[in-house]
Amino acid sequence: MTRAALILAALIAFCAPAHADPDRLSILLGSAHVGGDGFDGRNPGIALTWEDVGDFDLSVAAYRNSYGRGSLAVTAALPVIRWADGEAALFLGAALYPEDGRRFRFHVGDVVPVGGVQLRHRNLFLQIMPGDGRAMDAVVAGGVTFSID
Repeated sequence: MTRAALILAALIAFCAPAHADPDRLSILLGSAHVGGDGFDGRNPGIALTWEDVGDFDLSVAAYRNSYGRGSLAVTAALPVIRWADGEAALFLGAALYPEDGRRFRFHVGDVVPVGGVQLRHRNLFLQIMPGDGRAMDAVVAGGVTFSID
């Protein structure tokens, strides 16, 4: 687990520009596991996002995962559609799932890939992530988000 934590810490350092303040604060409220049983949908968390870094929005997050433990994640989102009050984006990243990463079909130790579609409209956000077809078909997570410019 130490190696996985170091890898994730390096990714966080790479994704979070050291001298720039984040542009957005998001609060994860929960998730639903489509086609899956035994997961906890109470997933409070917090994410900081740096918008328009190159063509991407870079985020770091800490949250309670669906196994009841703390997790860290880093993601890069590519906005593909923008409108006055929001956007739709594709995102990809990595998350640290201490003690549970090996439950995933794809993992490096306790680090797992994450990705999917991310929608934001005004102060609400939704992420839709495909599952592996065994444990679940998809995860839908959501919460509130605020610009902190």
